[in-house]
Amino acid sequence: MSDGPGKCRPLNIQKNGTFSPEDLKEIRNVMRNKYAEISISSAGRFQYPTGRDGAKALGYDPDIIKSAAPGFLESFCGVGNPFSLGEIQNGEVVLDFGCGAGFDLFVASRLVSETGRVCGVDLTEEMVKRAKLNLASAHVSNVEIKKVDSEDIPYADHTFDVVISNGVINLSPAKNVSFREIYRVLKSGGRFQFADVVSENELPADLTGSLEAWSQ
Repeated sequence: MSDGPGKCRPLNIQKNGTFSPEDLKEIRNVMRNKYAEISISSAGRFQYPTGRDGAKALGYDPDIIKSAAPGFLESFCGVGNPFSLGEIQNGEVVLDFGCGAGFDLFVASRLVSETGRVCGVDLTEEMVKRAKLNLASAHVSNVEIKKVDSEDIPYADHTFDVVISNGVINLSPAKNVSFREIYRVLKSGGRFQFADVVSENELPADLTGSLEAWSQ
């Protein structure tokens, strides 16, 4: 699938650091196109280990990796292990913000057990379909997945005990909205456990204003 014409068109960053509605739409379309391809396989798409090797390198429980069907890991491209930041308890309600093909959903479903619930949201239709197929094949019944079109989370205030995310906040062109929505859906005293890539230096304008850079 191609990223389509206009991928290299410069973005118009506004004075407050945000993007126009047109640019937001284009960035999200570029993301959808890229991750539609990754829903088939993440192999060779990143400069770090992905798939089963990536999960092992990030310290996921070896028993869970072993029990996960290949479909969960073929598209896995996480940058960290959100489960290493705090224990997920039986019976908790967990949201995965940017759930991809569902490996972290699978892990969370094992941790909350049948008395808990896990929900996932993702921007890419192909990823949502892959995740649903993976979970159905694994006979996981306590997970719900929804496709979204923006950073808005389609759940009520104070729904979740824990929100996890793995390499997704960095991709959002509206990070302030992402954090506000995550805070909104967390219960009082809830936890946000996320892994991501953070730049220690300000990026040059030719990168922050490039559609191609947003798709990398």
